[in-house]
Amino acid sequence: NKKAFVELLFWKSPAVVYEMTKGYSSLQEGEGTTRSRVPPWTPQEEQELRELYWKYKEVEGGDIIAAILAHLPAPGRTRRQVVKQLVRM
Repeated sequence: NKKAFVELLFWKSPAVVYEMTKGYSSLQEGEGTTRSRVPPWTPQEEQELRELYWKYKEVEGGDIIAAILAHLPAPGRTRRQVVKQLVRM
């Protein structure tokens, strides 16, 4: 690749550097990114999240996300993950 030197100026992460030096598509899908550390939401977890949201949505003066996190059966989910998943759904 005659223009590879341009890519040297714009490395974004160690995963991109690895991919450049070892060859493109050398990483498996999601490997080397922060997304691979976050377990995907299962359909059961999504359903539970949906039910908890509708249950605590009408509670006044309370933090909906805090209430959902307290009653979410799957431990290890962060506030940010819950908010992101609610927005996605």
